[in-house]
Amino acid sequence: MKHYVRTLSVAGSDSGGGAGIQADLKTFAALGCYGMSVITALTAQNTRTVSAIHGCPAAFIAAQLDAVLSDIGVDAVKIGMLHTPEVIDTVAARLQAHGVQRIVLDPVMVAKSGDRLLRDEAVAALRERLLPLATLITPNLPEAATLLGLPALDTDALETAARRLAGLGPAAVLLKGGHGADPHTSNDLLYQRDGDRLQVFEAPRLHTPNTHGTGCTLSAAIAAHLARGLDLADSVGQAKQYLSDALRTGAEYRLGAGHGPVHHFFRQWR
Repeated sequence: MKHYVRTLSVAGSDSGGGAGIQADLKTFAALGCYGMSVITALTAQNTRTVSAIHGCPAAFIAAQLDAVLSDIGVDAVKIGMLHTPEVIDTVAARLQAHGVQRIVLDPVMVAKSGDRLLRDEAVAALRERLLPLATLITPNLPEAATLLGLPALDTDALETAARRLAGLGPAAVLLKGGHGADPHTSNDLLYQRDGDRLQVFEAPRLHTPNTHGTGCTLSAAIAAHLARGLDLADSVGQAKQYLSDALRTGAEYRLGAGHGPVHHFFRQWR
């Protein structure tokens, strides 16, 4: 019998379909994986704003995780929006109980619209409970600064910042350059603790309003490639190329009045 490549998203739902669970499942499907979901929160969201958030109880999140992991199992997990310390503790405990490997953690803190998605008191729990379990964390520059307790990152010291983040426990750190000041490039820095390895992934900066869900899409794509058996560096490289193509193709479309989505199915839709 054939077997699916199994990927799981633990994240919030985006009613507008551009980010969160919806973006992750689209990415998994586009990259040939069987996607599953554990919903941590519901959001009333569109391309302009997050108007309401309804968090799922921690016990129900645990029940979702146990249901999926005890029967189907998983080859890689992507973690996104976790809004409270209780939810973070629950997710960490259940992943440990099931012995899950290949965990990609996107420390989602603020939506593209600027709306806050992670409570301040949850940052410490994220740092202490989940970072040590992660194969890879994928913070943007503001998220990395928050995790390090800094007001901002010195863009001339990103290698030092990546090493400091890895010192909090994850096996590897991908510092995303989307919030960088360079108008021409959007380069990401991968640091792996094993071997003290640094690698830069270059990409041209694409000027488009359709950037909703880019962080979710990148981390989900990395998880998908890890699940398919690629090593970490190759997974990051393949995922970044996928996101660049999805951004480039999505720039040709208009959806909503704010930040539209990337085009997850540019390979399948003609």
